[in-house]
Amino acid sequence: MEHICTAAEASPAAKAVFFDVDDTLYDHLTPLREALIQRLHLPETLPYEEIYHRFRYYSDLLSAEKNLSAVPTPEDMADMRRRRFMLALAEFGEFINEEQAEAAQAAYLDMQFQIKPFPEAVKLIQQLKNHGIRVGLITNGPEEHQLAKIKALQMERYVDQQLFFVSGGVGYAKPDARLFQHVNNVTGTLPENCYYVGDSWRNDVVGAIAAGWTVLWFNHRRAEPESEHKPHFIADNYEQLGNMLKKQLY
Repeated sequence: MEHICTAAEASPAAKAVFFDVDDTLYDHLTPLREALIQRLHLPETLPYEEIYHRFRYYSDLLSAEKNLSAVPTPEDMADMRRRRFMLALAEFGEFINEEQAEAAQAAYLDMQFQIKPFPEAVKLIQQLKNHGIRVGLITNGPEEHQLAKIKALQMERYVDQQLFFVSGGVGYAKPDARLFQHVNNVTGTLPENCYYVGDSWRNDVVGAIAAGWTVLWFNHRRAEPESEHKPHFIADNYEQLGNMLKKQLY
């Protein structure tokens, strides 16, 4: 997706906050849990939050192996989607075949378009914009798929669509710092004036730090750090995120 930097967006001194989408703007766990329970009839008592962590781990790992977030082929994407279900569930003693994994993926996909944003996320975005802060989105995945989720979240009501950046449209995927550099180039912003809010250590923390941005790790799943990188701020809820940004920006 090509963006045009308007004159109003071109000031390097402008402060900007960009948000990740999946499990940052909305609860990414719910579609997964419901897909597994409804389509595969797995017990409701399984530790779905732990399963979700491993599902995201394998999704990121397998995507990175074949650069799927930037230049996916349909065959590779389908293989990754099957394998992440199979590998994650196997760690919890639930062994499924490829057909079951495809069924789970189909249900998971359907439920992703029934999502709603965290109310606190919308409130924070509105507060930032009211204080003159530019707000945008940076997300990994195929462009059409991610934009459909953004549309389901009705984010165009709150965020300028020219500030939607999807790895599949840009050609670089988090944690590649070039994705963040592309955002700076297109928007006319400087890394030192940009803040990134995201839940994924591998993609959001590592990628934004490498690009020289200020990183707010939205660790609402109480995940453990995966490397020696150090986010500038850590928050487990939107109230904390809002307070941190308020102190930094206005």
